[in-house]
Amino acid sequence: MNVHQMNPRTPAETALIERAESTGVVADAKDSAVEALRRDGLPNRRVEAWHYTDLRLLMSRLEDKGTAAAGPSGEGSTLLSPLLPNSHVVEIGAPDNGAVPAGVTVSAITESADWSRSPNHLDRPVDTIRLLNASFGAAAVAIEIAPNINVTAPLELRSQAGDRSHGLARCTVGEGAKAVFVERIEGAASPTPSTGVSHLAIGEGADVLWIVDQAKGASAAHLGQLNVELGTDASFRMFVLNTGGALVRYEVHAETMGEGGDIKIRGVNLIEKGQHIDVTTTLRHTAPHTTATETFRNVVTGGHGVFQGMIKVAKEAQKTDAKMACNTLLLSDDGDFSAKPELEIFADDVQCGHGATAGEINADHLFYLMSRGIPEQSARALLVKAFVAEIVEELEHEAAEDALMQRIDTWLERSH
Repeated sequence: MNVHQMNPRTPAETALIERAESTGVVADAKDSAVEALRRDGLPNRRVEAWHYTDLRLLMSRLEDKGTAAAGPSGEGSTLLSPLLPNSHVVEIGAPDNGAVPAGVTVSAITESADWSRSPNHLDRPVDTIRLLNASFGAAAVAIEIAPNINVTAPLELRSQAGDRSHGLARCTVGEGAKAVFVERIEGAASPTPSTGVSHLAIGEGADVLWIVDQAKGASAAHLGQLNVELGTDASFRMFVLNTGGALVRYEVHAETMGEGGDIKIRGVNLIEKGQHIDVTTTLRHTAPHTTATETFRNVVTGGHGVFQGMIKVAKEAQKTDAKMACNTLLLSDDGDFSAKPELEIFADDVQCGHGATAGEINADHLFYLMSRGIPEQSARALLVKAFVAEIVEELEHEAAEDALMQRIDTWLERSH
């Protein structure tokens, strides 16, 4: 008989496990995930991947603040207007998503996140976000886009509200196809963090834009993960916008599977008092002649922000060109930001680099605007907007740029 030693659990971990057990989902995969959660618990700062986001401690703090007493948000995602015009909304877990755009197939599936293996160098052998997603019996959906189809309607993915806000999406884009996905993450606090796990396979020569719009309530928590595989000559563009949530971690793990793959990731994190926002990425280059650029801009008026980025280049991935940058504006002594960019290169003919900066608003720029009669508060807001707008404009998608800048403007008006 095998006996597993169970480490002591915090009250927050115990409550999380009990909620997972009582979700009502009956499935062997869910039960085995709950058992693993009971055995391993949540990661703490001694786990390298979670060093800056001590999930065990942060969940305990949320529990102490009364987040668990908040109850389901009661906000149905159907009440939200789509982020982009003419979008088709895909409700994860809904029995019927109505008429879909031509060339697109949407179907509910029975599947659990594969939590028993880690897809990257960052986590424990058990993938924490996938484990929680499976433990709560996440609803799952499959989206398939036929080859050589240009899907003009953006596909907006939404999970349900409250305790049921756990979703798994498996998306396949056929060769030569083009599509835009919007991952919408909203809602007030619930007794457990919402989770979302997505898998995206991009076929040869296909082009995908994936937008993450995270605007959870001030006391809410979310753990998300996107896993991407690019075929030969495939293009993957991504934009992540974090404007809400008390505790948020979003992971991106992308891998170039064929020559000519191109990755462009851009992101903006707007962080206020009481927030902990973590974006963690790994870019794996496993084929030659691939490219990647990754840029995040962070504005911190309080709270704590984290960026962890790893570029991994395999021995076979010669002629890789990959660069990563993390730039932060610290606008208050009450906030801080931790940046950890890394390179792991086994090829000898590559161009790779990374960098991170942090500082205040440029005093000369501020003086220039104020000398033209612009009040200091307005001048500061203009400089902050210019700081983040620069990478929004790199999307080269007018509707997405307009929608994201509206989100950013709303945050600036509230925070300044």
